[in-house]
Amino acid sequence: MTDRFADKLLTWYDQHGRHDLPWHHDRNAYRVWVSEIMLQQTQVTTVIPYFEAFMARFPTVHDLANAPVDDVLSHWSGLGYYARARNLHKAAQQVVEEFDGEFPKDQEQLESLTGIGRSTAAAIIAQAFGKRATILDGNVKRVLARYHAVPGWTGQTAVLNRLWEHAEEHTPDERVRDYTQAIMDLGATVCTRTRPDCETCPVSGGCRAYALGETTLYPGSKPKKAKPEKTTWMVILEDSDGRILLERRPPSGIWGGLWSLPELDPAYGPEELSEACEQRLGMSCGDPELVSGFRHTFSHYHLHIQPARLPVTGSTKVADTAQQRWLHRDEALALGLPAPIRSLLTEPEQAALL
Repeated sequence: MTDRFADKLLTWYDQHGRHDLPWHHDRNAYRVWVSEIMLQQTQVTTVIPYFEAFMARFPTVHDLANAPVDDVLSHWSGLGYYARARNLHKAAQQVVEEFDGEFPKDQEQLESLTGIGRSTAAAIIAQAFGKRATILDGNVKRVLARYHAVPGWTGQTAVLNRLWEHAEEHTPDERVRDYTQAIMDLGATVCTRTRPDCETCPVSGGCRAYALGETTLYPGSKPKKAKPEKTTWMVILEDSDGRILLERRPPSGIWGGLWSLPELDPAYGPEELSEACEQRLGMSCGDPELVSGFRHTFSHYHLHIQPARLPVTGSTKVADTAQQRWLHRDEALALGLPAPIRSLLTEPEQAALL
């Protein structure tokens, strides 16, 4: 049975869809997979330069699997949600070790790879192999929630199950590669989160939310919860050779596995920072110079960062280890750094507050 939704969507895609994205060229499972992971919670325009640089450095799954994780993270720096990069690296190693470097074409086997869920596995099957598979990423959820007027937040199991049913119902047997791109494009360019362009939408004639004049009600919003506020000192410790001390963050959690600046308890006052550095790191430091603080927002809390520069005036007990390194700025910038830390190390000197 012909599905009018898919039929109209494909006709629209032929004229208005995106046909020339970088991962459409030399299309294979590896390139599709990397693009899908990068596109999670990130817009296409942001992803394109990262994808091209990533492919230049890691052109095959073997190149990615064999690369140091620091190299992978450095090419991810600025994209955020760094667990994606760590999972990407681990999954590449799984593909090489468990599947002889060939991505499986089976949904269940793809989902066995680290960081690949149901929708991402389906996208790889449809986009790379041209086989019928049903996707349900953020854009698709929004399109289908409006088209069928499905109430509720898409993070709720019952709502998600209904959307999966609708997604399966509309996925065609033919041109599935074009269809999956088309429905993602529709959500990204027409059925947008705010101010959807319903007048140009190819499926608005059957859209229940549009007929009701209530497109803004679908999908339902996530229940709001106030984000907690946290504060930390970040110290830029510079020795007599002009090197800065960096510390690797734990493998899980915020900025997991990335290199960052040492942190000190916010309970310390500015005049206590030198003593705190000696207690925690075993080094003598001069007076601190505070620079403009800023707030960085994570998915579940706000972090107020107060940076301070301290010259190291004596010998230090801190030697290079797997978790700590003394590096010149250009060396530091070659590592995987969180975007705020990269900015602190690259922006011009800011006016001191002390």
